[in-house]
Amino acid sequence: MTGMPEDTTEAALDRVMEAAAAAAPEVAAMRPADRAAVLRAAADALDGAAEELVPIAMEESRLPEARCRNELGRTTFQLRFFADHVEEGRYLEASIDRPDGQWGMGPRPDVRRMLVPLGPVVVFGASNFPFAFSTAGGDTASALAAGCPVVVKAHPGHPRLARRTGEVVADALTKAGAPEGVFAVVYGQETGRRAVLHPKARAVGFTGSIPGGRALFDLAASRPDPIPFYGELGSVNPVFVTRAAMAARGGEILEGYAGSFTMGAGQFCTKPGVLLVPSEADVAPLVDDVRGRAAAELLNDRVESGFSSGLERLSGRSDVEVLVEGAQRGDGWTPSLLRTDIDALLADPEGLLEECFGPASLVVTYDDEERLLEAAAALQGQLTSTVQGEEGDAVAPGLLASLSEHAGRVLWNGWPTGVSVTYAMHHGGPYPASTSLHTSVGTTAVRRFLRPVAYQSVPDTLLPEALKDENPLDIPRLVDGRPE
Repeated sequence: MTGMPEDTTEAALDRVMEAAAAAAPEVAAMRPADRAAVLRAAADALDGAAEELVPIAMEESRLPEARCRNELGRTTFQLRFFADHVEEGRYLEASIDRPDGQWGMGPRPDVRRMLVPLGPVVVFGASNFPFAFSTAGGDTASALAAGCPVVVKAHPGHPRLARRTGEVVADALTKAGAPEGVFAVVYGQETGRRAVLHPKARAVGFTGSIPGGRALFDLAASRPDPIPFYGELGSVNPVFVTRAAMAARGGEILEGYAGSFTMGAGQFCTKPGVLLVPSEADVAPLVDDVRGRAAAELLNDRVESGFSSGLERLSGRSDVEVLVEGAQRGDGWTPSLLRTDIDALLADPEGLLEECFGPASLVVTYDDEERLLEAAAALQGQLTSTVQGEEGDAVAPGLLASLSEHAGRVLWNGWPTGVSVTYAMHHGGPYPASTSLHTSVGTTAVRRFLRPVAYQSVPDTLLPEALKDENPLDIPRLVDGRPE
């Protein structure tokens, strides 16, 4: 494979979207077990192509081999994880209300409800996770699991990897029995815009910046037929440290924080970017730790430019003190650590809590612990918020309650970097963390690409299999509001 992929022409995009729309009914009609087999085939093919894919990922993303291999493993794990979820069938939310002449509000008809696929989904790959949140990542896996064809707009940070990954996945899907057109990759910024506006697109999945995501979100809403846009955008993921926690294990907390915010050169969407500590706390160990950390490469020139300008803006403020002045060293950046106080934060939360994507973090000091509640209330939507506390902290209940209003995931005595793929995981949050109330990680991510349909008084022979009396799919269902 040589050369960079060229931008997809408008005519070629039309063909891709038409093919996806033509495949949609056949993909939607696949039985759960058959769709699960297709997902597993894609996972097996990606594992089999690891020795080819990993070097491309390393070259294009500047990420180390171990990170790329681990991320590819996460990618294939979640494909198989969704396969198991689909096969079990609970995701269909099949519910049957049988006729009841004595129903409290009058005779009840036969009503049967289930979730059905939306149709072709446009997925925008992310820069910081070239496997797990990109071509064959979580949005793609959950959309395919839901029964939707997928058209991926490749991220410009790793176009050759997107192309080769796409070839591996498309070949595996069709060989496993999926129809032609079920998966494709397209290229170019204008192509992405056209894909969102294309009349055959039924939903969009996006991971990236607030400006880019908001522009596409507005496009999706501007269509004659607006479609859902599921965007994961920006977050500073604040960490609140109570006075008791700092006294009990301050060294451990500062060490954990330094490791978390510098992990992956600070290029995780869950990077903790703000640390609130008591004003009397000795942060010298944190300063020494950060100052001693080596330079790390950023993903690409665009990320580097954005980080540099964001750091310059933040460090140049009169109400911010630079504790560790990071700098460019060779091909990488050493981390930066800055400090302000809670008065400054509350005077300008929008300015001080703007995401700085890269190896930089802000320490915020407070005198009165109750003011942590004011800081929590000033937050915009976050992917995560963390409390480092003790169970007896008087401020803890109120702080957790306030943070749950502003974040999609609230952590206690942990670190937000690392989003496990589980049944209960939620990766999202109020705007601008995301543009919806849904998650992009975990089994419930499939709900984004499904819609409910109720069938009233339809003969059993004409019903979808999931709603037939004999339950031929043998899936969990509710009948008259109770598990069958």
